[in-house]
Amino acid sequence: MLFAGLLACASVSAQTDDPVIMIVNGEPVLRSEFEYSYNKNNSEGVIDKKNIEEYVDLFINYKLKVCAALDAKYDTLQSFKDEFAQYRNQQVRPAFVTDADVEKEARKIYDQTVEQIGPDGLIQCAHILLRANQQAPQAEWDAAKVRIDSVYKALKDGADFAELAKKVSQDPGSARQGGLLPFVQHGQLVKEFEDAAYALQPGEMSGIVQSPYGYHIILMKERKMLEPFEFHHDAILKFIEQRNMRDQIAEQKIGELAKSTNKSEAELLDEKAAELSAQDMEMKYLIQEYHDGLLLYEISNNLVWDKAAKDEAGLASFFKKNKKKYAWDKPRYKGMAYHVKVKEDVKAVADCVKKLPFDKWAEALRTTFNADSVIRIRVEKGIFKQGDNALVDSAVFKKDTTVTKVKDYPFDAVYGKVLKKGPEDYTDVRGLVVADYQEALEKEWVAQLRKRYAFEVKEEVLKTVNKH
Repeated sequence: MLFAGLLACASVSAQTDDPVIMIVNGEPVLRSEFEYSYNKNNSEGVIDKKNIEEYVDLFINYKLKVCAALDAKYDTLQSFKDEFAQYRNQQVRPAFVTDADVEKEARKIYDQTVEQIGPDGLIQCAHILLRANQQAPQAEWDAAKVRIDSVYKALKDGADFAELAKKVSQDPGSARQGGLLPFVQHGQLVKEFEDAAYALQPGEMSGIVQSPYGYHIILMKERKMLEPFEFHHDAILKFIEQRNMRDQIAEQKIGELAKSTNKSEAELLDEKAAELSAQDMEMKYLIQEYHDGLLLYEISNNLVWDKAAKDEAGLASFFKKNKKKYAWDKPRYKGMAYHVKVKEDVKAVADCVKKLPFDKWAEALRTTFNADSVIRIRVEKGIFKQGDNALVDSAVFKKDTTVTKVKDYPFDAVYGKVLKKGPEDYTDVRGLVVADYQEALEKEWVAQLRKRYAFEVKEEVLKTVNKH
């Protein structure tokens, strides 16, 4: 009895801490979910911010659309399942990786580096290079050899290595640093250079060394073994983060867990997602946001966005009913401004398109005049207002403006017609009509959903949003 009483108290406490703010299609929505959505969509930097009362309607519409998508079984589509799993798993995978796993990987990287470096350790050299191309004639190599002999003699006579490197070395990157190269290990230098360098002790200078790049003189600056793990610890951790190696660690760990538990990786990811959702409200709602957002996209695309864009008859009808909305304050010119190489083509271009629909002009002109390597015409096609095109302004709108001649196309012309009252049909303003038609379909759909599904808002709880 005591245990049951404690459970009841806990249940009441949970409801008090996070009460139901609305019920949509029989499903309770907690205040925390509404706050998560509202705060995320009205954060700093959001242009069209909403107050809580305005956002309630948007949130309800969102939930109703998700209900419709679930009823239509969009969540059973394999394409949806795959895409949702991909998004969700991106959030879940890192949770398999512990600090101990990262430390283990850091130690592994360090040990592998020590092994690669080997017993000869790291070296830092300075060098002077006089270049000779590997395929260059012998005379070029001979000339470079004479110059390097002179440099070597100067160094043996006491010239400062760094100063001489700055003046004569033809390796620009190191020359600016007095010939200094970074620390390297075996395998990072060409063999001829590496063999000569590793033979030197700090302070020793090589003789003249020939490599595929030319002639070098090498000065050993420092030799060392790799510092202890602790010295490089933070740098290795930074390297792991920069290379996104946590993903690799997670993949490896999930694979090992799958073998040891006889579970599939998908099952492990499902379990981890449920665990994280139970522990972290932000993660729970982020995963739900992915899930519902993908459903919303699919159903909205099918019923509104893509449907409107492809419904030519619907667009035409919508335009006809709302034609006054698209009227222009000033005339437009529906046609083209074009430039041709020969005068005869001025008429030929007009004859080519005069019996064709406007949207067929471009293809007809391309195949007739610009089908081969010789481009006979330059064309700008569209619906022009004053100021859009200098040739149209001059030839059609009779404005005093300068028309810049197109090189190699001396003959200018226009073809089309002036639309004084507004567009002829929806294709003249297709982008605007599509957007408005989509908006109309959206409103009609939402109205239907609000009749189809029941919803209730707890006004008293709504007043406590972000105030508890």
